Amino acid sequence: MRAGSPSLLREINDRAAIEALLRNGPLTRSELEAIIGLSKPATAQLLTRLETGGTVLRNGLRGGGRGPRAQLWTVNGALAHVAAVDLTPDTIDIAIADISGATLTEHRAPMPRTGVLEAFHNAVTKAAAQAGLTTDALHHVVVGSPGAVDPGTGRLNYAPHMPDWNDRNIPEELRALLDTAVTVENDVNLVALEEMIAGRAVGVRDFVLLWPADAVGAAVVVNGVLLRGATGGAGEIDAMRVPDRAHAETGAGRAGSRYGDLLDSAAIARLARAHGVSARTGLAAVKKALGEGPAGREFLVDLARRVATGVANVVTVLDPELVLLAGDVAQAGGTVLADLVAAELRRLVVPRTTVQLALVTGKPVRSGALHSALSVAREQVFGLPAATTEPFRAPRRHDEERSASTSAR
Repeated sequence: MRAGSPSLLREINDRAAIEALLRNGPLTRSELEAIIGLSKPATAQLLTRLETGGTVLRNGLRGGGRGPRAQLWTVNGALAHVAAVDLTPDTIDIAIADISGATLTEHRAPMPRTGVLEAFHNAVTKAAAQAGLTTDALHHVVVGSPGAVDPGTGRLNYAPHMPDWNDRNIPEELRALLDTAVTVENDVNLVALEEMIAGRAVGVRDFVLLWPADAVGAAVVVNGVLLRGATGGAGEIDAMRVPDRAHAETGAGRAGSRYGDLLDSAAIARLARAHGVSARTGLAAVKKALGEGPAGREFLVDLARRVATGVANVVTVLDPELVLLAGDVAQAGGTVLADLVAAELRRLVVPRTTVQLALVTGKPVRSGALHSALSVAREQVFGLPAATTEPFRAPRRHDEERSASTSAR
């Protein structure tokens, strides 16, 4: 295609209009005209062209003022559908959305100890049926899982708490089960993606996100791109050896302990009890500590020492702009815990890295998976640039190859 040709310019303008509608929701012609910078006649012709091709739809009228109501336009969500799955040792949490980003249905199912592939297939099949779809009608499925998929072998590594998912090519098997393209991405990586889209990391080029839990995970973003490593294991810091710098004695190894063993629920609860704060779980202990006066404060300081000791190793190597603390334990500790971690970190490393709470709460893994799936679908259907954080993808189906070559006209 010759540079600057009318067909190329139309394609560029069409993509700009689609992107504006996806980003802003339904728009009037004049609103779209202002965003993409075309004249009134050119915008009207563009909308007619996209409507004729089935890419956009009329979506009601916008009233207001004394003038006539204006026609609203929106992207045709039925052009493609995606699924986002948050997979844990206990649950399968699914959302189905159309390509506009509108969530059509949600479904949650328990994860059994055996027969995990069958349970996964049944759960996604049920969710798709609730949306009036079959699984092969899903354009792309992104699964957020603990551990990491080795891009060379497809095997799920670093996930001992999910034994039935090991020793198999997970993307390939899930693709065969669902008869559609499937990507499996580390859950904490997806949370980092969501923070880049709608959280504290918007506009941040280099940051680390830490999720202290029964299996400590981290996501590393360098120059705006997720760092995965040769085998997908970048950020898998649960097994990292660190000394226990907590002042209270809990029996943990002072010279060097597994980082995850210092921050799992049982370890946090033991640390709390050593300070006179009694709770069954680590999460309950952190919540309780905020109202326990000096004893609760000293427990949180000790917990911050543990968190900061592991984070210091990462910060020393990467010198990120920002460290984000995510997950239930971090959110329970709030800004008090984040500030304590920052103070401890400054005692250990030269960089004065900001430490903050992650902003996205609720279902951040599933939300990140949804944005990732939409990025893939929108690139293939509309030719829009994929996010730089897009996960390693499984091969396309033949029908996807055909649709990828067809952009909006």
